[in-house]
Amino acid sequence: MAAPDRPGAAGAAPLLEVRGLEVAYGAGVLALQGASLEVRPGEIVALVGANGAGKTTLLKAIAGLVEPRAGEIRFDGRPLGSLDPPDRVKLGLALVPEGRRLFSRLTVAENLQLGTFTNTQVPHRRDMLERIYGLFPVLRERVKQRAGTLSGGEGQMLAIARALMSRPRFLMLDEPSLGIMPRLVDSVMESLGRLHAAEGLTMFLVEQNVPAALELATRGYVLQTGRVVLEGGSAELLASELVRKAYLGI
Repeated sequence: MAAPDRPGAAGAAPLLEVRGLEVAYGAGVLALQGASLEVRPGEIVALVGANGAGKTTLLKAIAGLVEPRAGEIRFDGRPLGSLDPPDRVKLGLALVPEGRRLFSRLTVAENLQLGTFTNTQVPHRRDMLERIYGLFPVLRERVKQRAGTLSGGEGQMLAIARALMSRPRFLMLDEPSLGIMPRLVDSVMESLGRLHAAEGLTMFLVEQNVPAALELATRGYVLQTGRVVLEGGSAELLASELVRKAYLGI
């Protein structure tokens, strides 16, 4: 899959800034140890690393689902520390969680409706549904179907679509290829590429499938045991000895 054309972001002020972030679980076990990174407007940035490296914890901290014990997160120049998750959604952040977390007994339409909980106005909902069905036509065909009966790929599309219903400025995706048949991974990634090409939506992609992530993104970071150990352009990371040995088996 060829990477989509992207708007230039070089020199722009970061939309997201993470500085010296520390998050601890249980008896002081650090999941993040001073992690720092940034994402500029219009970028697709990948965060790659092994299972247990702290990738999901970082996304949860940005979304307000876990509280850091040190460091700072800023969105569009504003510190997020005091904001609850719904208020972060209102600012324009949206998270597609690992494992999709759909309401399996609700229909596709009902899951999408829940994505507009911060803006329940009918014109907003109608406009977003048309955009969603244009991006994921299969969801229009499944609109009355229960989410729990969708295939893995269709379920992932619904999870992404539900997050898009809030009309985010910054979309975070946690392992979008997880649990999907290999032949459908390209379909999901291509949908993200089309979304970015059409709207220039800023995306932060957490993914264990390193080739798929870096093919979609222009830049990336490598996280190991809670620390950012490498950053650079996608081609640079794919060519690095660390990534080739640790994540590509070369």
